Amino acid sequence: MGRIVVQTPMAKQLDYHAMRAIFTRFQQAEPEPKGELEHVNAFTLVVAVALSAQATDVGVNKATRALFAIADTPAKMLALGEERLMDHIKTIGLFRNKARNVIKLSQILHEQYGGQVPSSRAALQSLPGVGRKTANVVLNMWFGQPAQAVDTHIFRVGNRSGICPGRDVDVVERAIEDNVPAEFQHHAHHWLILHGRYICVARKPKCGICPIREWCLYEEKSE
Repeated sequence: MGRIVVQTPMAKQLDYHAMRAIFTRFQQAEPEPKGELEHVNAFTLVVAVALSAQATDVGVNKATRALFAIADTPAKMLALGEERLMDHIKTIGLFRNKARNVIKLSQILHEQYGGQVPSSRAALQSLPGVGRKTANVVLNMWFGQPAQAVDTHIFRVGNRSGICPGRDVDVVERAIEDNVPAEFQHHAHHWLILHGRYICVARKPKCGICPIREWCLYEEKSE
């Protein structure tokens, strides 16, 4: 993911009471939010998230259902090979470069980690095509760590609402870690992604049906 930088004035950081109210509301609406990328194990999650850069989850899922049925381990992915992998993911943007990275990371996992996905952010980020966002998704979804994967949805929601304002993704990530009450940390990024994907959308946010409207600092509310 390219570096995201805010182009409009940032909202102020909401206070603790507003943050607790917002995440309590999110939790009540969706107690166990799930990521929308389909996967069957840690390896396929790494691959799916790496493939999702500049692509939709829906598009990635369509491409990977048949792929993961035959290549759900690093060894099987290596046996499949780069050319056949490209055939499976050719509907995804940048598929040639992504296929190359998937084969490289599969080789590293196979040779250096015994086919297992490491639970270390540093180790994950050392894999080709795996950045901090991808590593955080894997740490959160598979290993249960309160890692915050900041995408364009979270960046937008955080700055509009005052939940986690920041001029770049690193600052927004720290704002979530520093200001979201501890008991909500594990699911925080899923709630924020879903809110940005379906309610606080980019062009015409659906403020009229927003469950956290009473605390949101966004001034240009629309119905």
